[in-house]
Amino acid sequence: MPVRLRLSMHGNKNNRIFHLVATDLRKRRDAKPIELLGIYDPRVHLGQEHKTMHWSVDRIRYWLEKGAALPSKPVVRLLERGGIIPPNSKYHPNSHGVSSVVPSNEPGNVASPSSQSLLS
Repeated sequence: MPVRLRLSMHGNKNNRIFHLVATDLRKRRDAKPIELLGIYDPRVHLGQEHKTMHWSVDRIRYWLEKGAALPSKPVVRLLERGGIIPPNSKYHPNSHGVSSVVPSNEPGNVASPSSQSLLS
């Protein structure tokens, strides 16, 4: 069963909180999770200076080490900010995307007419 770490939305319309959950990849966003791993409150309440995130670091690392967990992009950003995974880890969206190297217009490379008009 493919497992994904994702945020599940809870709360009222203007007072959302998000649960960090391990859930089946094929289920919908707010489906019953396999395990609740943390709670993220994006609001800054009176007397607080920062947004709050309560999580179980041991269980998150367990799911990441198990190899079955594929975190979503917002979860990767939260885990990087919390220091659970390093920046530019294998879970980072830029690490397995298309490379940013632009091919040059050498004789072996043939560019389309539309891209040539944009370059000149």
